[in-house]
Amino acid sequence: MESPTKSESICRDPTVVEEDDVDDDPPLLSSHALAALKEFLAEQTQPSTEPHLENGVSEDSEVALVAEDWRLSQFWYDRVTAETVADEVLTLCQNFDSPRVACIACPTLYTYLKKIGPNVSAQLLEYDKRFSQHGSEFTFYDYNEPEELPMELKHNFQIIVADPPYLSKECLEKVTHTISFLAQHSESYLLLLTGEVQAERAAELMGFHTCGFRPHHSSKLGNEFRLFTNYNPGTRLGGWEQ
Repeated sequence: MESPTKSESICRDPTVVEEDDVDDDPPLLSSHALAALKEFLAEQTQPSTEPHLENGVSEDSEVALVAEDWRLSQFWYDRVTAETVADEVLTLCQNFDSPRVACIACPTLYTYLKKIGPNVSAQLLEYDKRFSQHGSEFTFYDYNEPEELPMELKHNFQIIVADPPYLSKECLEKVTHTISFLAQHSESYLLLLTGEVQAERAAELMGFHTCGFRPHHSSKLGNEFRLFTNYNPGTRLGGWEQ
């Protein structure tokens, strides 16, 4: 806006309250509004009693997951199962300088793993593209094409956790092909979560042993699920069953 001319400045009577002067004054609050404002400001200065949130999730709550899609045979682990397996993975990570973890068709584990150990390098291989929200840590995966994966993933993981989407011999065999593709070497730590009916087949394919810990899902399933490993966890995960 241009400045007033010299004549305009001289002619203006400073004793007259003009409309522009009134508009420039700050508005006055009523006594009720002022009291409400003071109460609000006082609340803002009080220490919060809410639990600490990490990525929008409180430390003592379950993580937020997308809805299960049963058409894709999706059944999420319950909190105890997800945290138990995630803790085991983080324990195994301590054996490596730069550990990398592959989560095959187990987005619940990936989500809890990143909540408990946000700095862990983990790759989620998953058919459901809703999980592409995880950016570069998401890789589309179809078990029917077990090795149709980016070459930079080949033999690049020391820890692999797999949960085949179906309880069929074909599905388990193809997932084990994916595990072999991803595993860095023969001494990689492998964990498998699948139905108890697959115990013998899992042992034949990759030398898996049944652990005492029994996984559970948020949705109650009719099939008994078990956790298998190719390494002896000692007293962790309930140890190997004899």
